[in-house]
Amino acid sequence: MLVTPPITDRKIRFALLGCGRIANNHFASLEQHAERAELVDVCDIDPAVLQAAVQRTGARGHRSLSEMLAVSNADVVILTTPSGLHADQSIACSEAGFHVMTEKPMATRWEDGLAMVKAADRANRHLFVVKQNRRNATLQLLKQAMQEKRFGRLYMVNVNVFWTRPQSYYDTSAWRGTWEFDGGAFMNQASHYVDLLDWLIGPVESVQAYTATLARNIEVEDSGVVSVKWRSGALGSMNVTMLTYPKNLEGSITILGEHGSVRVGGVAVNEIQHWEFAQPHPMDEDVKQASYATTSVYGFGHPLYYDNVLNTLYGDASPETDGREGLKSLELLIAIYLSARDGRRVSLPLDY
Repeated sequence: MLVTPPITDRKIRFALLGCGRIANNHFASLEQHAERAELVDVCDIDPAVLQAAVQRTGARGHRSLSEMLAVSNADVVILTTPSGLHADQSIACSEAGFHVMTEKPMATRWEDGLAMVKAADRANRHLFVVKQNRRNATLQLLKQAMQEKRFGRLYMVNVNVFWTRPQSYYDTSAWRGTWEFDGGAFMNQASHYVDLLDWLIGPVESVQAYTATLARNIEVEDSGVVSVKWRSGALGSMNVTMLTYPKNLEGSITILGEHGSVRVGGVAVNEIQHWEFAQPHPMDEDVKQASYATTSVYGFGHPLYYDNVLNTLYGDASPETDGREGLKSLELLIAIYLSARDGRRVSLPLDY
């Protein structure tokens, strides 16, 4: 059990490594929590990107992680770098005495994810894995329905991620679309949806997957399908493509059970499109309010995720998504890739 003394007399200090695309969500979240949090350091290898981050945030700028760790007084280091770099960076931060918050996926290899958790444990530091979609109002309501067992026995679950990523997206950086640093449509773009398979539905027994690179000039898959069997006996599938014409179309989950049927859709599970149960419940009044408009596939969960991190470090909460929770979706992702590569059904837990 991790035991760290709570911070009680000041703001929580953050440092951020990797000032690219997703970093802006973190900057905005920290700005929303300015009364409890401050960004003291930023780091990027690109001078122009780093300068822009310094100008926006007023934080100290650094060109290397080692330089930043040597002088930073931060409590938490945020990793918004390419996924394949997370493991080495997270371990270095833990060993230097910092808590770590890493973007998804926490790693691109199973053994790397395990090493990250073990390093944080040895250092007696938190490892937070960002799963901001869990905090979206639509999914919070669906999670509540699952916890109240309103569906009865689950029969079938279907997840669709029909988005688009043009070749120009992958061409913006050499690491995009690579096995080493990025992962494909499942691991990168649809990572939060893979997370729903365990977080909402429960432990997975086995998967059978097919992946393909149909249109993009990349190492990894731009499309894939996976059949899923849960330990509860429920069956389901997940369909993912980054080739939807001409723009992002759908991010959805449909759950069919003994006493209820629900579909949460929209471009990023932001609309409750069907909600029907045999027995009424007070939560049914919240359905219309839970849906929200968005053009962003990121949703609005980052500030809510930060709220839990801050409460944890102040000693008022436990981490909602720590390293061990992050390993659950990483294990599923690795199982999907093993199945597609070897043409076989892969059972969980993985035999490592």
